[in-house]
Amino acid sequence: MDLAVARIRRAIADNEPMEIHGDYDVDGTTSTVILKRAIEMAGGKVGFQIPNRFRDGYGMHAAKIEAAAANGIKLIISVDTGIRAAAVVARAHELGVDVIVTDHHLPEGQLPPAVAVLNPNRPDCTYPDKGLCGVGVAFKVVHALLGTLNWPDYKLRRVLASFLKIVAIGTVADVVPLTGENRVIVRHGLSGLRDVRNPGLRALLNVAEFRDGQIPSATQVAFRIAPRINAAGRMEDARDVVELFLTDDLAKAKSLAEKLHLLNADRQQEEASIVEDVLAACEAEPVTDCQAALVFCAPGWHRGVLGIVASKIVERFHRPVFVLSEEGGIAQGSGRSIPAFHLLNAMDSMPGLFIKYGGHHHAAGLTMDAARVPEFRERFNQYASTLLTPDDFCPTVELDACLDVSDLQENIFRDVQQLAPFGNSNPEPLFGVMNAEVASPPALWKEKHMKLLLKQDRRILLMKGFGLGHRAAELRPGMRVDVAFNLADDQWTGGWSALLRDFREAQ
Repeated sequence: MDLAVARIRRAIADNEPMEIHGDYDVDGTTSTVILKRAIEMAGGKVGFQIPNRFRDGYGMHAAKIEAAAANGIKLIISVDTGIRAAAVVARAHELGVDVIVTDHHLPEGQLPPAVAVLNPNRPDCTYPDKGLCGVGVAFKVVHALLGTLNWPDYKLRRVLASFLKIVAIGTVADVVPLTGENRVIVRHGLSGLRDVRNPGLRALLNVAEFRDGQIPSATQVAFRIAPRINAAGRMEDARDVVELFLTDDLAKAKSLAEKLHLLNADRQQEEASIVEDVLAACEAEPVTDCQAALVFCAPGWHRGVLGIVASKIVERFHRPVFVLSEEGGIAQGSGRSIPAFHLLNAMDSMPGLFIKYGGHHHAAGLTMDAARVPEFRERFNQYASTLLTPDDFCPTVELDACLDVSDLQENIFRDVQQLAPFGNSNPEPLFGVMNAEVASPPALWKEKHMKLLLKQDRRILLMKGFGLGHRAAELRPGMRVDVAFNLADDQWTGGWSALLRDFREAQ
């Protein structure tokens, strides 16, 4: 950190132009926003580069470095990327451009030859909290840099608190563990959303239907705010997100927020169409226990949503899945997995199949010759078959506690909320009600959701099953069931709701 801050301070003192190179997801764009703002507060001049998912792909690129050098840039700071870009950083050095790498992804054997490499997951890094995401690391740089400006303590605290609102959104969206320092960041950042001055953030909350003064939960950030931010990079250009958060023009902020909202709607339509295609293929050729891993590929599928589609197919069939789109003889796409299967290890067992690939335990991406997709499908299935058993294909739901319907009162919900913010490594408590009666036929809601009335000891409980409409036919009045559910805020009633997660016939 000392090397990074000293180099940024020197660039500011010498009036050197700088550039931030970020990723196109929520973590990368929020990192870019806060670091750009902080450097400008410190008196620096800094631009930014966000790769286009479709033209550039993921990561830092030599062409962007060469363009920066040609434009007189003397210092490049990466955010949420760069830890595996040793060759690109070396190219920058050849061109006389210094690089500071800030990242949280796992490094390769050799660190990039940068002026400074800030990453809590460096093997030699003693920083105690390894769970920070890219915007968390960028926030540390912001804190260190602004701490050199000799501001009064109250001003530094106020400015850092204002940054935490965006840092919290990026932290939730990147699905890092909401424990330790991340828990503190998200708790304080979300509380700050009660009073939002940033025109872009205010406009984004408005299109996501949050009232002025309402504090979104981490779950609401994950499902209503983050998807709208991510939609820019998935469907068009993530630069719009950075422009949204940086603008002071109310009309421009409103226009950009509405654009993200529409892009997210387009994303949902594309995603639903591909899921429908995949499920139709599975209906034509049913998935059996002989298929330990699945690969789906078709021309024309929108590459920006393939990771989300893969996640939904994993939820449905509970086995590793890749979903690929073919164009010009090249197949590209994303994979998602189950806890028992390491995706990157599987790909490392067959590297010759791919033009490029990368990822980690539960998520990965690849590019390959489309003609080799059938071979990949066979080898991927063979590899998974040696590690997985039919028991692995049956999802397990672990309950934290069993309750009776009569126990479900306002005080229970309020007590549960003391454990928030919820997310990765701190999930919402999952409750069970056992041997309850289905009181009436489940009602479908917007075709894909379900409302279910349960009866137990003459008490009735309404449950909402988001995304469970396809299972409504499994339920009939008078049937006895065991159900798993969460308790959550109900923004429409101002109270709480029981959210159905899974059910089975009572046992």
